[in-house]
Amino acid sequence: MGMFSESVDVVCSAAGLPVSLQWAGRHYTVCADPVRWFERRQWWAEESRAPLGTGPGLVDHEIWRVQVRADPLHFDSGHPDRPGKGEVGEETLTLDLSRHLGSGRWRLLRIHDALQPRTA
Repeated sequence: MGMFSESVDVVCSAAGLPVSLQWAGRHYTVCADPVRWFERRQWWAEESRAPLGTGPGLVDHEIWRVQVRADPLHFDSGHPDRPGKGEVGEETLTLDLSRHLGSGRWRLLRIHDALQPRTA
């Protein structure tokens, strides 16, 4: 599993669930029900001062785990490391995304390794 923080564009449904995202020049569609939870962050190390009356978003991060598949119609086939149309497999990626409650911005936090099939 890789952990980092990179900006990602996320499109949500009317109910607020992630349905697709754009990352690193690629378009992905959410292919399973996303899961949401909150993680405590080190606000005392990240904020110089906690403004009076601020609570939501100060202590917790909203985290979404999504499973996505690349949309072959949106691939950049001119890039040597990226497949062109018709060359994209059905590989599913599991990603953890964080949404900043104040600004609505999304960050990609983790990419989970896919399980490899065992051979006898």
